[in-house]
Amino acid sequence: MEGHSVISPEVLARYAADAAVEVPGVRGVVESPLHRRGVRVTGNEVEVHVVADFGATLPDVASDVQRHVADYLLRMAGVRPAAVHVVVDELAR
Repeated sequence: MEGHSVISPEVLARYAADAAVEVPGVRGVVESPLHRRGVRVTGNEVEVHVVADFGATLPDVASDVQRHVADYLLRMAGVRPAAVHVVVDELAR
């Protein structure tokens, strides 16, 4: 059977949020009216807003989130984003 499938940005955002919180040093994602689930998927780019642990090495955490989100989306949805942008909105103790 021929055809193609499309995965909605909302599903990709849910996957990206799930992947981000699996990374050590990430407490959670930050939701807002602009980015539901703490993630915005636009075209082939992903923006993840996270709460990081106080004292975590933020460049390392951000790099780990980028890598893990990209790998997770490829494994779960067959999609490799062109970029994963990580925004640390909060620090948690």
